[in-house]
Amino acid sequence: MIVGRIVVAAAVLLAGAAQAQSPETLAWLRKIYEASQKLSYTGTFVYQQGARSETSRITRYGAGDIERLEVLDGVPREIVRTRDTLRCYLPDTKVVKVETRAADRNFPALLPEQVGALARHYDISLGETRRIAGFDCQAVLLTPKDDLRYGYRLYADSGSGMLLKAVTVDASGQPVEQISFTQLTIGNVTREMVRPRHAVATWRIDNAEASPAHLTGWGLSAELPGFRKIVELKRRLGESRQAGQVVYSDGLAAVSVFIEPLDTPARRESMRTGLASVGAIHIYTREVANHMVTVVGEAPAASVQRIANAVEYRETKK
Repeated sequence: MIVGRIVVAAAVLLAGAAQAQSPETLAWLRKIYEASQKLSYTGTFVYQQGARSETSRITRYGAGDIERLEVLDGVPREIVRTRDTLRCYLPDTKVVKVETRAADRNFPALLPEQVGALARHYDISLGETRRIAGFDCQAVLLTPKDDLRYGYRLYADSGSGMLLKAVTVDASGQPVEQISFTQLTIGNVTREMVRPRHAVATWRIDNAEASPAHLTGWGLSAELPGFRKIVELKRRLGESRQAGQVVYSDGLAAVSVFIEPLDTPARRESMRTGLASVGAIHIYTREVANHMVTVVGEAPAASVQRIANAVEYRETKK
């Protein structure tokens, strides 16, 4: 959605990877990608992870590349995404959180532009046909070639290519999480339908102030196979905390490395090291060179921990 996916490298991979997959399967991936970029639509989808579920309403105005998402369960939230910016409106606290979009992939726009590059790390095949939310859908299966990433089952409308359902599965093929439309209308979306609902003239603006950066001295002692660095940022977390962020991706899954200085006793005391999980997302925290390194990714726990353990700081020569 965002910063290029190592375009030159992906183009090289595409030449070799495309030969390993049938033209039909790659055509389906391209169809799904193009639908997510070009179509206008409005609908309701449900995110499920274990016993937890969350329902959201999404509207996308394709001509302006703008979408508005309203979370219908729990704390009220409205998110408006443009090509470059994400704004999250929190009416209960009258706060707007603003940040630059970087390497995020949100349902139903999950696939990268260079879909052929995925064949380097996934076996791609067609599965069953199924009716979802009133649409006849074709399943496209992405099975990882190693244990470093999850598998995916994507269900797309046979006519338009619109992604109706995405299931993330673990190494045993069991669902880790899934997102599925329960109602969807394609087309007939106006610019007015994606405008924020709230008048925010008196609300507080929290700006993450993310900007491209070069995090001098920071890197990985060994990269995770298939995951390549796609962007480095500096951003503000909360009201005052500054952090660096490095994003790695295999073209589908993304892992972010956050680097924060442990510059106060309070920050050090509040740090909790080790592994935590939320659905398909794993979080691993450790201390490196008097900094707190937190790695967050929708990837198996072992992959997130491997990246975290590879983060290192090397002082540069003056």
